[in-house]
Amino acid sequence: MQLNNCLTDISGIKVGHAQNQEALTGCTVVLCEGGAVGGVAQYGGAPGTRETDLLRPMHLVQKIHAVILSGGSAFGLDTASGVMRYLKEKGIGFNTGVARIPIVPAAVIFDLSIGNPAIYPDAEMGYQACLNAIEKAPVEEGNVGVGCGATVGNIFGPSGAMKSGVGFASTEIGHGVIVAAMIVPNAFGDIIDPPSGKIIAGARSIQKGPLRLGSSDYFADTLQVMKSFTGEQILKFTQSKNTVLGVIATNAKLSKEGVNKVAQMAQDGLARTIRPAHTMLDGDTIFALATGKRKADINLVGAFAAEVTAKAILRAVRTAKPAGGLPCAPQND
Repeated sequence: MQLNNCLTDISGIKVGHAQNQEALTGCTVVLCEGGAVGGVAQYGGAPGTRETDLLRPMHLVQKIHAVILSGGSAFGLDTASGVMRYLKEKGIGFNTGVARIPIVPAAVIFDLSIGNPAIYPDAEMGYQACLNAIEKAPVEEGNVGVGCGATVGNIFGPSGAMKSGVGFASTEIGHGVIVAAMIVPNAFGDIIDPPSGKIIAGARSIQKGPLRLGSSDYFADTLQVMKSFTGEQILKFTQSKNTVLGVIATNAKLSKEGVNKVAQMAQDGLARTIRPAHTMLDGDTIFALATGKRKADINLVGAFAAEVTAKAILRAVRTAKPAGGLPCAPQND
């Protein structure tokens, strides 16, 4: 099966970006207009979310119609209103008997430090992302949509971080079952290449003198900094300005309990590639969507959800471009 290595490899899924490149902020919408069983796994200590409780088992709503990931911190949650307006105009939503209400969970990253903090994604930008949404085709990665203002390696603050973006990955796991991921790492920690264990993007050394990307002393290594005296002082006063957000999509037929399990297992991919992950300073949140077209084993889907999550994180930093005075990872790393 020929895949585009993108979330749009799942039939019925559309993805659209909208951004303000000057303000370095934006949003990305995942539309599932025919409805998809949704779940969520929220592991970080500082989330910014909307409509996540209804995704958990033992709640009434079974299917959702979109997920939007946005910059702008809590201000960016307003983008969901624009997505709701778009879906309402198309007559899509949960039928209450008197009106159809689109179900649109949302989550945000903190990107106010890198761009213009007075400008953030709003309902109009969320609506525009819907208009820009495409299906059955590759979607742009890197400094677009929610990835516009994403950074990683933030222990020394934005001045010592590196640019990140939004990345995709997908795989076919047999019998026509596809698992795909879209991830935006805006992490406190460093991004690790799992095979080598090397840092490929993260906090830069604060030592004096010129540093060359690729040199052994270029990266500070967040774990090592954390256990130092300097790190202890930083952790005492550091505010929560980080998160990793993602959406897993599959054409497998899963229950609400099953799709929540897939979201949980996908977090393993985050832990493989981000060091440290799931801190109290991160709001790590992964949504999962199942369109219900193919029978599949939940264990298989979840295992490969972690795989595509890890690959999408690496794509997010490797496709990012320098912005806001921050460097990016080598494009051929």
